[in-house]
Amino acid sequence: MYWWGKQLSIGILSVFFLMFGIDLLISTYRLSNPHEFIMVFFASNLIILISAVGVLYPAIRIFNRLRTKNVDEDNDNI
Repeated sequence: MYWWGKQLSIGILSVFFLMFGIDLLISTYRLSNPHEFIMVFFASNLIILISAVGVLYPAIRIFNRLRTKNVDEDNDNI
């Protein structure tokens, strides 16, 4: 149960930061100072990239766990 909770919490937290990064990226285009625009633009892209990895990590781990569970069940029936 701990493993599932850990994966779901990582996924949910990453989705939150992904939405935050996208919102920050959209709001970046309203800035008038070019220096601030560049800094916030790259910061928001970094947040989005790290959050995307945080979403993919538990998704792939859960997929692999369910796939190996189904393979183990198929081998038990032989």
